[in-house]
Amino acid sequence: MIRKLLPLLLGASALSACATVPAYTPPVAPQAAAGPFLGSASPTVSTAATADRWWTLYHDARLDRLVEDTLAQNTDVRVAVARIERARAQLRGARSQRLPQTGVTTSADYGRSAAAQTPVGVDRESWTFDGGLDVSYEVDLFGRVKSGITAARGDLEAAEADAAAVRVAVIADTVRAYFDVTTSAERLAVAQQTVALLDRSIRITTARFEVGRSDRLDVIRVTALRDQQQAQIPALQADRDAALFRLATLTGRTPQALPSEIASAGNVTPALAQPIPVGDGAALLARRPDVKAAERRLSADAARVGVATADLYPRITLGGSIGATALGSANPFTGGPFRWLLGPLINWSFPNQEPVRARIAAAKADSAASLAQFDGTVLRALEETERALASYSHALEREQTLASARDAAARAAAISVARQREGRIDFLTLLDAQRTLASADADLAAAKRAVAFAQVDVFRALGGGWEAASPPRA
Repeated sequence: MIRKLLPLLLGASALSACATVPAYTPPVAPQAAAGPFLGSASPTVSTAATADRWWTLYHDARLDRLVEDTLAQNTDVRVAVARIERARAQLRGARSQRLPQTGVTTSADYGRSAAAQTPVGVDRESWTFDGGLDVSYEVDLFGRVKSGITAARGDLEAAEADAAAVRVAVIADTVRAYFDVTTSAERLAVAQQTVALLDRSIRITTARFEVGRSDRLDVIRVTALRDQQQAQIPALQADRDAALFRLATLTGRTPQALPSEIASAGNVTPALAQPIPVGDGAALLARRPDVKAAERRLSADAARVGVATADLYPRITLGGSIGATALGSANPFTGGPFRWLLGPLINWSFPNQEPVRARIAAAKADSAASLAQFDGTVLRALEETERALASYSHALEREQTLASARDAAARAAAISVARQREGRIDFLTLLDAQRTLASADADLAAAKRAVAFAQVDVFRALGGGWEAASPPRA
């Protein structure tokens, strides 16, 4: 029997290279996307290659440790890693279809058989023992198994890219939260300094009122301005506390477990000592993990078209089994009770193939949707990067303008104090100068915060930072 089946096996092996679906061709991004960014003309950025560990450009040891903690303990990262393991298990399952499938069955029953069915010399009431081994192997003539493996591999690579995208997001969120802590502390310090200056103005105005050189209304006005500035402090403290709590969650800690060095971080926000290296569009699309994930999903869906198409053709399985049945105390592995079976099994949905063709059409529709999603992901990646570069450039311009305005407001306030002492201007003019200075200080602090956040948005859009922390490939 084996000699008779050997030519069939050899023929099946020769035909196994048959394909039912054309080879997958990766999609190509628009040619215009490969060039320099529109925002790279700004002197705030350079076209040098993007740094993988971009947060180290700030040269802040505390920030470096926070990012390391995030990559090791963040719950979103752990979920993404678990999904990679799930995809790896599915790939192992798909690969196992290449191997013979085996199964062992055993049973033991006690019962009474009919007299006509009971052999001579055997009790009608006895134990029946049965055991067997089944082996089957699918001959992958039309690429069903191969396409299934390709689809599972694409799913795994997409899961790995998704995990990389999660790392990009949580790293950026961690840096942003850290900057939120420091900039909130800076804004809080500015507000407290403004209140302290207004307290001094209250003391001076009160003293002038007591000697008859100022009006009671002047004391009321400066006191009202001081209270308005004091009222901003609780909101700024709440912003800083919220940033600390967010930082704790990102690094996998409870708020109580956040290191004291972070909770007591100062009000100095790390700054870049160089233009941001952004590379070009081609490097962006090769690096962004969401683009890679979209392309890998497209590959997997294209392979599933092959899985569905293979069902149009016969599915041939070579199988065999051996086993034995024994009654009572007989040895099941000797003599007559032993049995075996060997032969092919052909399974073919024919002539009604409409259900199969419907599955093929659905698989092709999924593939078309994945292609559209890939194209959309490419466009969004370019949009996010250009938008982040433009926002960063404009934020820097605004900060510079507000810095000049703040310097002018400080000079005007100093001149107003001197002239008010000389009696050359009234107190209302002095109060307006102090109000303008307080507003300029607050606006400048907020602008510095916007610049720090805009930098993080640029790095997030560039999609780097996950390479060194990626899990090993299957």
